[in-house]
Amino acid sequence: MMTPFAAILQRAVQATPNAIGGAFADADGEMVDSFSLIDPHEWAVITAHYGVVLAQLSAALGTWHFGGPEYFIALHKQLDVIVHAVEGGYYALIAARTPANLGMALETMRTTAIALRKEMQ
Repeated sequence: MMTPFAAILQRAVQATPNAIGGAFADADGEMVDSFSLIDPHEWAVITAHYGVVLAQLSAALGTWHFGGPEYFIALHKQLDVIVHAVEGGYYALIAARTPANLGMALETMRTTAIALRKEMQ
């Protein structure tokens, strides 16, 4: 049976062309839940890796007293990744094979972050 978090992530992946997975993780990069179309271990490693990147960006940008990033986008040769802060150090991530529709993926991540935040309460 799918958890509410996994159902939210599944909707995000299915709404994003070329998406291979979505994840919800804590500040340590530990997955709370996910939905992916690739190997679960590989997906967990991708999720943790980008959690480290988000932590580094938050630390660097936090020194300017503007707060951490709401989201960031990493564009790679074969994969595009969007990481979106949820709250309390939690984050959501979606990855799509290129060419990805980044505008659509970003809007999906915004609504996904809101849905995850509501589910956390």
